[in-house]
Amino acid sequence: MNKEILKLAIPNILANLSVPMLSLVDIALMGHLNSTSYILSIGFGVMIFNFIYWAFGFLRMGITGMTAQEVGKGNVNESYRLLFRGVIIAFLGAALLFVFKDLLLQLSLYLINSSDAVNEQTATYFNIRIYAAPATLGLYAFIGWFLGKQNATIAMVITIVVNVLNAFISYYLVTYLAMGTKGVASGTVIAQYIGFLLAIVLFFIYYKKELVREAFQNIFEVTAIKKFILVNSDILIRTLCLIFTLSFFKVMSVKEGELIGAANILLLEFITIAAYGIDGFAFAAESISGKYFGAKDNVNLKKAIRYCFYWGFGLGLIYALVYLLFGRDILESLTDQTEVVNLALEYRLWLVVFPVLSVVPFVWDGVYIGLTSSKAMRNTMLFSTIIIFLPSYYVLANYWGNHGLWLAMILFVLARGISQTILAKKVVYGKIN
Repeated sequence: MNKEILKLAIPNILANLSVPMLSLVDIALMGHLNSTSYILSIGFGVMIFNFIYWAFGFLRMGITGMTAQEVGKGNVNESYRLLFRGVIIAFLGAALLFVFKDLLLQLSLYLINSSDAVNEQTATYFNIRIYAAPATLGLYAFIGWFLGKQNATIAMVITIVVNVLNAFISYYLVTYLAMGTKGVASGTVIAQYIGFLLAIVLFFIYYKKELVREAFQNIFEVTAIKKFILVNSDILIRTLCLIFTLSFFKVMSVKEGELIGAANILLLEFITIAAYGIDGFAFAAESISGKYFGAKDNVNLKKAIRYCFYWGFGLGLIYALVYLLFGRDILESLTDQTEVVNLALEYRLWLVVFPVLSVVPFVWDGVYIGLTSSKAMRNTMLFSTIIIFLPSYYVLANYWGNHGLWLAMILFVLARGISQTILAKKVVYGKIN
């Protein structure tokens, strides 16, 4: 079981870590320029696209869980139909983003409500990166499908190639062509399209022989589409709540002042690195639980869930130790603005706590999606966001300022983990006992 989990988790962890590493490169490129406005503009630009693209995160998460179940059932053709449906939805979603891009930008800048300099740089970033939408959303569908087919290696290769290319292209455009924010955004667009073409090539290399004519039939079958929409709408609401919480955190940070805003954006990179790493075991839990649930192998399913938690906590403790010992060194590699670094270090304790506490909700997310218990996952997220996070912030921030904001975030993570653990008795173990 450990070998099976690690075979799925390690490629996912390596692939996942390339995502925040790319963000770190972008932050570092901007952090060594002569103003905090560059850090803030990249932070807000990434935030906007997180909100937009993560809203389509169901294309990865939903397709992974549903494909894994079809693999467990031995229903090969239906697993291909799930991919085709996902790619179609990805392209339709990208078309909608193009139609409403100006409205999205204006609304985003209004909600951010930052300085003219930050708004100008953020708009520049947005107006270039939006053109990556078809490739980005298409990659979500392909990577989710590869994971559902228990092929985490292909997903890892694609993700690492995209992010390494992105980092090198952005570095060249910013450092040698002095393109600034335009260079960072352009690097992302170029890398995303290369990655999408790579996904298509690898799909045909590895799965052409398995693909038969029947797989192209009934793609628009009504019952299957209803199930696809129902599961993915729950994941969409869950993801929007998560993005809202992170975006709210960034916006409220800046209201404390540009220095605190810049410090928090740097610290959130630590949170993102931990989240993406631990999410490797969430992805493993999603793939493996979906497969065993589809195969009705309840003994191995329970064992897989337990072991995914063990591995997740082990990785969370490693992150906590690294942040405690090397927090200053990492911050100083991101920016040479001493004021921002010293301010960020005042809040380092929260970075030590977060990785360990986040293991529970992350792994449960994977299990819930793998078993298509998406409604319960959605409800726990709504509870944690509306009932716990927002009231906590408005009470705690009045007394403790930025520490209150961080404590509200920690309570949000705790609420998710506790509520999911309580519901798991019914929506997870109730399905398999």
